[in-house]
Amino acid sequence: MLDEVADWLRHRSWAADDRSLPELLAAKEATGSTVSVVLPALDEEATVGGIVSAIRRDLMDAVPLVDELVVVDSGSSDRTGQAAAAAGARVVHRDSILPELPALPGKGEVLWRSLLATSGDIVCFIDADLREFDSAFVSGIVGPLLTEPEVAFVKAMYDRPLETGDTVIPAGGGRVTELVARPLLNLYWPLLAGFVQPLGGEYAARRSLLERLPFATGYGVELGLLVDALELAGLDALAQVDVGVRHHRHQDAQALGRMAAAIQLTALDRLARSNRIKAADDLARPRLTQFTRTAAGFTPSTADIAATDRPPVVTLTANDV
Repeated sequence: MLDEVADWLRHRSWAADDRSLPELLAAKEATGSTVSVVLPALDEEATVGGIVSAIRRDLMDAVPLVDELVVVDSGSSDRTGQAAAAAGARVVHRDSILPELPALPGKGEVLWRSLLATSGDIVCFIDADLREFDSAFVSGIVGPLLTEPEVAFVKAMYDRPLETGDTVIPAGGGRVTELVARPLLNLYWPLLAGFVQPLGGEYAARRSLLERLPFATGYGVELGLLVDALELAGLDALAQVDVGVRHHRHQDAQALGRMAAAIQLTALDRLARSNRIKAADDLARPRLTQFTRTAAGFTPSTADIAATDRPPVVTLTANDV
């Protein structure tokens, strides 16, 4: 197993500058592929415009690498949609996609619905809270899909500093990755142990693969897609690209706890599906209780954890769409 992962790291890990833009454009023309970029967004007015502007300037106006740039707004209370549109994106509201099906909360729900609002042969997802964004995030992870016919799913890898005020811890970000996702993958899906950022929100894949995958509706979506892509396409179809440094907004410990619970739940669901563990009946509606110190002492609060998967898009019927 270790030899297999080491071999995969050698021939399925690249850097963003390993492929020049002219090389990518030539491959895109030769294959006739089209590229869609999707930004799932919720209250990201401060950052979404800068990301959209960089992609449009560098990869649409300067060179025709990206054919479609879509921001899917999942119900922002700020001016996220206006900022994205002003910067040059097509803005689609989550609830306008497949309106017959009531939307569930969660990032995975937005990503799943975005497949019905885009048309590119290659779909690239980029989180909308990135700062100091570089369009190489997009060209880097799209690159292997244009130049390597066997590759079907590409994750970005990067340094992820923890930035709090004036304090910067160079490798302090990705706490849920190190404490939850990486142990789970190493224990239960060791073939995926080579992924540097398994939970990162920047990845690209062939539509033909994405439409055959279920999408966890909540924060477990990235781990679920990675595990399911391995099961469906095999390790050699997966790859990663080093895009440098990712700067983004960090969440507090309680938000990270809810994220961790959703990721663990997604992993348990995949293990149960493959008959590696028995699903517990009381996980039908899981909850997480957390504590905050108040004037009255430690006060509990309980949140529901998303436990729903949307089915592969290819299984939708005409009545669904």
